[in-house]
Amino acid sequence: CFVGPPGVGKTSLGRAIAEALNRRFYRFSVGGMRDEAEIKGHRRTYIGAMPGKLVQALRDSESANPVIMLDEIDKVGASYQGDPASALLEVLDPEQNTTFHDHYLDVDLDLSKVLFVCTANQLDTIPGPLLDRMEVIHLSGYLDKEKLAIAHKHLLPRQLQRAGLRQRGDLKIEAPALRRIIEQYSREAGVRRLDKALAQVVRKAVVRLLKDAPRPVVVTAGDVETYLGKPLYEKEALQRGVGIVTGLAWTPLGGATLPVEATLVHRKQAGLKLTGQLGNVMQESANLAYSYVRGNAAQFGIEPDWFDDAYLHVHVPAGATPKDGPSAGVTMSTALVSRALGKRPKAGFAMTGELTLTGRVYPVGGIREKLLAAKRQKIRHVVLPAANRRDWEEVPDHIRRGIEVHFVEQFEEVVDLLF
Repeated sequence: CFVGPPGVGKTSLGRAIAEALNRRFYRFSVGGMRDEAEIKGHRRTYIGAMPGKLVQALRDSESANPVIMLDEIDKVGASYQGDPASALLEVLDPEQNTTFHDHYLDVDLDLSKVLFVCTANQLDTIPGPLLDRMEVIHLSGYLDKEKLAIAHKHLLPRQLQRAGLRQRGDLKIEAPALRRIIEQYSREAGVRRLDKALAQVVRKAVVRLLKDAPRPVVVTAGDVETYLGKPLYEKEALQRGVGIVTGLAWTPLGGATLPVEATLVHRKQAGLKLTGQLGNVMQESANLAYSYVRGNAAQFGIEPDWFDDAYLHVHVPAGATPKDGPSAGVTMSTALVSRALGKRPKAGFAMTGELTLTGRVYPVGGIREKLLAAKRQKIRHVVLPAANRRDWEEVPDHIRRGIEVHFVEQFEEVVDLLF
């Protein structure tokens, strides 16, 4: 099962596997599927009865050993008509799929020769027994340098071919223009939005050629705005200041940097206010961070009575984006310590990790995506839980290059690093 953000080439990889093995390829999406008869077929007594998708795949591919892709397996539904995820248990189990029974044909089929390839954006919604039958391969997002190479070698030639243009004689997009498109119009983990942006540039170039513009049409970095409009993303500078700490977050679309801001509102009453559409788990992390820092203030060099009448406000931008998860516990605690000490944390640091009431830093997930987000923002130092050392060692060298990781077990080590 290929797991990764949208647009990183999971479906294309499945098709490439079929080509490499010289097998037929059949793809069908199980996203939103609610009827198990789509898998096992309808009984012939029903009006409009049909065989299941797997029988149709064998029939259309005219092969007993095709590569069958089950796309979007994390979005399988369930209803009163049955649970397709449960029906897939037999299909994906090599001990059982030798005698797969289709209700329409009413005979046993041998699916053991079929290579099943599944794709998903996240693992949380896949039932445990189904996940247990799959070998999971994580696909991470792309760096800007990798997107540039993909655009040069694959995306742009394909768009030119679709538009009926020659690769050299009709349109030339200069490298600085491609870099600007990547940085300001397609800042996501995959390349789907980049492909759409290139398609838009190619279409507008075709219109110019039809109006007898000189060939080739050359697109420079300054022309990009003419073709694509105002930039969707401006270059973000990392925020710095007292009470501001950069965290690392995982989303289904890839990793992201998450600034956490803590400020002192007034000194009339002790308390804590949280904003930024935080989910229940993240609110618990914030309250835990407040309790831990307040209870161990003297240990961090904070005046013992500083929190007695301090009303603090913690905000996680952007306010309209829902956020949840325990991995911001260390970040929030560091922001509170920074505010209480009145000191700015060291520049160039980002962090992730779950915090406990005893100050232990627990491991979190999505390390590869979070490191990619740090690399995109040119962050040089990343603080990770010591238990995530194995995840760090599994990250490819080209992502690790240029990043210095500090592994911590206790929160006191984070304070020593940043102040």
